Amino acid sequence: MVKQVLIDALTRLLRPLVRITLRQGLSAEAFEEVVRRVYVDVAEKDFALAGKKQTTSRIGVLTGLNRKEVARLKKMPLTNGDEQPSSQNRVERVVSAWLSDTVFQDEKGDPQPLDFQGEGSFSELVRRYSGDMPARAVADELIRIGVLAESDDGKLRLLSRGYVPDPESQELVSILGTHAEDWFNTFDHNMTHEREDARFQRQVIYTDVPARHAEDFRSLSARWGQRTLEELDRWLAEKKATRDANEPTVRLGLGIYEIETWSSEDSERSELRDGD
Repeated sequence: MVKQVLIDALTRLLRPLVRITLRQGLSAEAFEEVVRRVYVDVAEKDFALAGKKQTTSRIGVLTGLNRKEVARLKKMPLTNGDEQPSSQNRVERVVSAWLSDTVFQDEKGDPQPLDFQGEGSFSELVRRYSGDMPARAVADELIRIGVLAESDDGKLRLLSRGYVPDPESQELVSILGTHAEDWFNTFDHNMTHEREDARFQRQVIYTDVPARHAEDFRSLSARWGQRTLEELDRWLAEKKATRDANEPTVRLGLGIYEIETWSSEDSERSELRDGD
């Protein structure tokens, strides 16, 4: 019974994922190969017996794959091997730091216009928070997507309080793995820990809300979500600044997402908008 419930849940969550993979030209065969490789990796790393090295035979028992297939899959790389932060992550960190680091803010706590070079400049901001990425390349990307503007006096001004990659970009596809992995890790943690050790995981959904309120809710949830994330961003930045050199660290964050499921076809949704 539990297994069937899991299969039903997987069917529902895979629908949007399959839409993305088909849109990106990934075949069912390629998708299956990825799933098989991850099955082997998880079985090997997370399900070994205490004090024993995980064997090919036991991985086969856990995954249902034969030993020959397990051995083949273990030789395949899980990723392209690039462990460095993606350019999207680095650019996002620059925007986040501009909003949270007091060095780059005015007396009101708002991101102040920055010179491109010099003390407290955009170049310094990039150097602190984006590693070895060229400041000019970061500025050009932010200008391209409308987050940054360069005024006649040469100062760079932040126009938006967040970085959202282009819908057709590789960076946006990369976010899929990061964000979804975070959510599933939280869900997995809550399934394997007692209630007092659970991580926050909540949502609010009402069904049969008149469709005319969807635009207002989208705007409201975006404003509230952005305000909350900015508050948490400032808090996390302050705490990160207190870290001692040899102190252990942990990755912390909170994901907020809008839920909007229409009961009619997209064509009817478009007609509703056109008629407003």
